Amino acid sequence: MKTVIVDHELCIGCGVCTDICPEVFEILEDKSVVVGPEHCEGCDCEEAIDSCPVDAIEWEDDDDDE
Repeated sequence: MKTVIVDHELCIGCGVCTDICPEVFEILEDKSVVVGPEHCEGCDCEEAIDSCPVDAIEWEDDDDDE
């Protein structure tokens, strides 16, 4: 299973992702954070990833293999 993540080092807090997927992303302390990863099925997280001007959003594999 994949989860969307935000690299806070890269994020500039522009809000594009929150405009596209408001149920998944919020701006907190001038950075985007993932608040509802389970809602990715109901929006277009891929569009948010592609629209991020600094490429701070990506998919991460949730592997249970440790």
